[in-house]
Amino acid sequence: MTAAPDSTSRTTPGEVELAISGMTCASCASRIERKLNKLDGVTATVNYATERAKVSYEDGVDRDALVAAVEAAGYTARLPEPPRAAGAELVVEEQDPLHSLRQRLVVSTVLTVPVIALAMVPAWQFTYWQWLSLVLAAPVVVWGAYPFHRAAWTNLRHATSTMDTLVSLGTLAALGWSVYALFLGSAGVPGMTHPFELTIARTDGSANIYLEAAAGVTTFLLAGRYAEARSKRRAGAALRALLELGAKDVSVLRNGVEQRVGIDTLTVGDEFVVRPGEKVATDGVIVDGSSAVDASMVTGESVPVEVAPGDSVVGATVNAGGRIVVRATRVGAETQLAQMARLVEEAQTGKAQAQRLADRVSAIFVPVVIALAAGTLGFWIGTGTGTEAAFTASVAVLIVACPCALGLATPTALMVGTGRGAQLGILIKGPEVLESTRAVDTVLLDKTGTVTTGRMTLLEVIAAKGESTDEVLRLAGAAESASEHPVAQAIASGAQARTGQLLPVTDFANVEGLGVQGVVDGHAVVVGRTRLLDDWSMRLPGALVEAMRAAEADGRTVVAVGWDGTARGLLVVADAVKETSAEAVAQLRELGLTPVLLTGDNETVARSVAEQVGIDEVIAGVLPQEKVAVVRRLQAEGRRVAMVGDGINDAAALAQADLGLAMGTGTDVAMEASDLTLVRGDLRAAADAIRLARRTLGTIRGNLFWAFAYNVAALPLAAAGLLNPMLAGAAMALSSVFVVTNSLRLRSFRSSTGGAR
Repeated sequence: MTAAPDSTSRTTPGEVELAISGMTCASCASRIERKLNKLDGVTATVNYATERAKVSYEDGVDRDALVAAVEAAGYTARLPEPPRAAGAELVVEEQDPLHSLRQRLVVSTVLTVPVIALAMVPAWQFTYWQWLSLVLAAPVVVWGAYPFHRAAWTNLRHATSTMDTLVSLGTLAALGWSVYALFLGSAGVPGMTHPFELTIARTDGSANIYLEAAAGVTTFLLAGRYAEARSKRRAGAALRALLELGAKDVSVLRNGVEQRVGIDTLTVGDEFVVRPGEKVATDGVIVDGSSAVDASMVTGESVPVEVAPGDSVVGATVNAGGRIVVRATRVGAETQLAQMARLVEEAQTGKAQAQRLADRVSAIFVPVVIALAAGTLGFWIGTGTGTEAAFTASVAVLIVACPCALGLATPTALMVGTGRGAQLGILIKGPEVLESTRAVDTVLLDKTGTVTTGRMTLLEVIAAKGESTDEVLRLAGAAESASEHPVAQAIASGAQARTGQLLPVTDFANVEGLGVQGVVDGHAVVVGRTRLLDDWSMRLPGALVEAMRAAEADGRTVVAVGWDGTARGLLVVADAVKETSAEAVAQLRELGLTPVLLTGDNETVARSVAEQVGIDEVIAGVLPQEKVAVVRRLQAEGRRVAMVGDGINDAAALAQADLGLAMGTGTDVAMEASDLTLVRGDLRAAADAIRLARRTLGTIRGNLFWAFAYNVAALPLAAAGLLNPMLAGAAMALSSVFVVTNSLRLRSFRSSTGGAR
């Protein structure tokens, strides 16, 4: 596929993002990065997880040279497609990229299980069982392991090696020697069995077959590769989710007549209608009508914003009040939603790659093993031991080094850890995430929907002297029940919960931007701003005025209530702090993290919430792009940053952070951009998630240590020609059993909350 023309690139002059294909491990990303950085005037960072290369280059550098450099390394590169308009239809992917890998895994598993069973249980080794094993194992090693062979060939062409090289050599050597033993040795004779003789003795290997090792290693590693590929595929899901958030069609005014058209036909200057409950189609300015717009998903502002002619509105926000007419000021790729999509992509692409331990060690381990196998062959031939014995020892080196336990080390621990996490409402995306949890020292907490409930709640009813709070709430709740405004709905819900069935309201009127009025139980009731009560000559007494000022100083919304010509009380509404947030903050501190409240809300509201939950540092009034800047600033100061959020406005910051944790009660965009998802919506799950991730990482590291320790201990015996094949098989099996057993210990993980099971 050829690179797109410069005119369609989303990148700024001097910078480009290449989409890379063909990488199989983190070593591949390092190789591409080195190739690109060798070019004069080029600085590149390659991310294996997102399969993107972010390249900065000086004037005079040809973009075609960048693509050529990647292709010279044995991979393919192309420029990303131009951005789609928010809400535009997405192109359906031609083919599921996981289909081939899933097919290989399923077929290989079906064929491998009987091969391993026959090899490990002598009682099942019927006459000619070894020939059936060959028929079943050969397709697994040749066809199932083809991705490893292809990668090994690419490595060979470029004089490098990775774990794929070792897997390919080991599995082909095991199959090749087994075929030799069956056809030219004594392993193919009728009635041949593999007894468990755990002895160390030199042998020519002519009666030994290694089919279960070859097929088993292939299947185990295919399972790990499939799990990794599924995790990588989610990397772009945040962008798709963002683009899906916009409206799909819009009511445009043409010569005073409404016409329903697709969002992609909208142009700057068009006027369109937004009814209550509908999404604003694109960024614009209100030209007619007034309403309340719920912008919490985009801006983080917890209270719906009152808007009137002349005010700006953002695409994808929801009209929570009356009918408005908006003139489009930005469309397509220029909208705030599209810009946020670019922020998420840039944050993901620039994220530091987290290479797994096995990949890092392979740079040394693989060449050493290959050299040792070749040296073993040469040594024994040179000493006159015999070609068969020398070749047996050489192949034994490759087979012993073949990473069976390594293939299990990460997938099994991750499987158990993620399974236990799912039971506790914690979803871990992949092994790369675990590396990030170890070093984080600062946690940024979004306010709306994370520390708070994210919805308006009636907190307090204040009655004037001589009035009943129940009566104030009963009449106000009945009047507000006919309004669609979020504050009104919070009051109505609170009244119904405390006083029971709401009374009917008649002669109802919604005074735009001020409140409501109507007749309830024979009383002329007015609920809203003090200005509305002033219009009815209802003056608040001094005590209520002081109470209102105190509540507003704490960042809360206060609604006045009056009836029959007299002000009777106040209703205090706010985005309530979750009951468990203070405990969660304390747990995060115990993990060595410094909590910081980060919000798009105003300073007063943010400080009030921070005091309630025990947070000292507050960063308020930040826009989505500014949240990303805050994360980058803290990272530049040397801090390792975790981010907990739930809204669209948090998505880019979640992607930029060293560790992103999304509340499952929030938007799909936030969850897709994050590393960990907290399904419960309880902030205490953030502390549990970090604890579980750190413990899972520790288990993986322990597994990898013992897997390599097995190789290190067994390699000298194999090189000496003393490793009995059954002893090698038993040792490999015990190594694998240890890895699995160690991983299963993660099932005992308990949550620090009452939700542990």
